[in-house]
Amino acid sequence: MIHFVLLIVCAVAIYLSCEWFVNAVEWLGQRLDVGKMAVGTILAAFGTALPESVVTLVAVTTGADEEAKNIGVGAAMGGPLALSTIAYGVTGAMLFLKRRREHVPDPADGGDRGGVRAPLGDEKDMKRLAKDQTWFLPIFVVKVALGLVAFAVKPVLGVLFFAAYAVYFWREIRSGDDGGEDEELEPLKLRPRAAVPETWAVVVQTLATLAVIFFASQLFVRQLDAIGPMLGLSSAVTALLLSPVATELPEVMNAIIWVRQGKTQLALANISGAMMIQATVPSGLGLLFTSWEFDGALLWSGVITMAAIVYLLLTMRAHRLTPGRLAVAALFYAVFGLGLVPILA
Repeated sequence: MIHFVLLIVCAVAIYLSCEWFVNAVEWLGQRLDVGKMAVGTILAAFGTALPESVVTLVAVTTGADEEAKNIGVGAAMGGPLALSTIAYGVTGAMLFLKRRREHVPDPADGGDRGGVRAPLGDEKDMKRLAKDQTWFLPIFVVKVALGLVAFAVKPVLGVLFFAAYAVYFWREIRSGDDGGEDEELEPLKLRPRAAVPETWAVVVQTLATLAVIFFASQLFVRQLDAIGPMLGLSSAVTALLLSPVATELPEVMNAIIWVRQGKTQLALANISGAMMIQATVPSGLGLLFTSWEFDGALLWSGVITMAAIVYLLLTMRAHRLTPGRLAVAALFYAVFGLGLVPILA
């Protein structure tokens, strides 16, 4: 019973911390003079992807044996899977509910469907989102392909994944304000009466919330590890099916908060930015410190991730990404779960 209680407590702690984190990171973006979208793709994504990256780093560098190190490989594959399916799916569902509740007019339906069939942004927004997926997909394909072959210099290729993220980072920082309108920021929660909070307050709130997110996420994962066997799930199923959802919970919470605030593009940018980190940094660490060899379950997770991204990319390029179509991404995770059963049997 205590594990279920702690699970709920951790989820609440992560959500509340994310409330303070997104508030602080928007002020941090203003202080650093980065583009609005870079706040989501770089600053927020870096913070929320930090727990998973640390898990991979610890696993691959301090694992007592190859099996222990492979936990890091699983984390490197599970992160992009959960983000491309669960995170996007939850965001789509939240947008669907928000539009229904607010009755946003939808020209395609004569204004009678609450705007749920209207695209998520204009052509420029879709082009930008598609560009992030276009960056991610070839990197991820190479990442999966390297797990199927063995050769002497494979560890060296880990450096190329770090370089790929450096290029992406530079592109995002140089992207400017993306042509978006400046939005008035909510007061910093640590200094609610200050019209313009001090830099130290912004930094303190950012770092403090990141610390809470990190430790609450780790405790959340441990509760799932304990609850899995109680529900009759094997440790392998728990690690591949439930743990990735837990480790990506901060990104999901950020997206929910930004959708609630009407900042849809920031919510989507946070997920796509976190996916780029997950496709490069943990992969680079895994290649450097492990044999980076995939079994059937890891390969299956890669196939589903690529299928989900291809679906989203085609929808974005056709300018047909709606809340409902975004929510469909979550079904890919259900397909992953069903396919995992015979693989692990």
